[in-house]
Amino acid sequence: MTPIIVIPARMAASRFPGKPLAPIAGRAMILRVVDFAKSANVGPVLVAAGDEEIFDVVRADGGDAVMTDPSLSSGTDRVFAGLQAFDPNGDFDTVLNLQGDAPGIDPAPLQQALSVLENNPDTDIATLAMPANDIADNPNAVKVILANAQTPGPSRALYFTRANAPFGDGPSYKHIGLYGFRRRALERFCSLAPSSLEQRENLEQLRALEAGMVITAAICDEGPPSVDTPADLPTVEALFKQEF
Repeated sequence: MTPIIVIPARMAASRFPGKPLAPIAGRAMILRVVDFAKSANVGPVLVAAGDEEIFDVVRADGGDAVMTDPSLSSGTDRVFAGLQAFDPNGDFDTVLNLQGDAPGIDPAPLQQALSVLENNPDTDIATLAMPANDIADNPNAVKVILANAQTPGPSRALYFTRANAPFGDGPSYKHIGLYGFRRRALERFCSLAPSSLEQRENLEQLRALEAGMVITAAICDEGPPSVDTPADLPTVEALFKQEF
């Protein structure tokens, strides 16, 4: 496999406008995410920017960035558009989609997602999940229902939901929104219209499942932190201050 990490980023966000340029320990969030992606040492890192401000900041820092149509409806569409612009000849056959608001420190989750694709040839899309039994009534915490989740190794994703599921006693798993795509799977996914379950749950990964694509999740202890609102910044910033 020949992987590349693509980070979709745009300034418009209902809960945190201008989020990619918010400073984290003196460095713009998007640059922290680029640093995180580079630390995994799995391939080049590209920012698919929906705004010139993001493009300019990344390029001024020496990073790779391409402009994408700001009207694109999802981060996955932005990843694909950025990849096509940066690599029209298809040299990269594997794409890690890292969200622009996930400025992590430990690169293990990125490497783990890539290893799912390396070791499971029938998988179209790789992702991550973590045990979490305190998320039942939180609709913002996406639950993933896994086949044979308690056996060693990655598990096939059967469904994703904002509801409390599955019913009954047993472990629950929170979905970590990091994806690894085979390029042909990314191209197919972006060619599909939004599905009925995707629109009902507001979860685009359901489009892939409804189309018969195979999503496999590796179980991790913890994914990269996500900055959803300004209130999340102090917690994430503290992680980087510990590094100084």
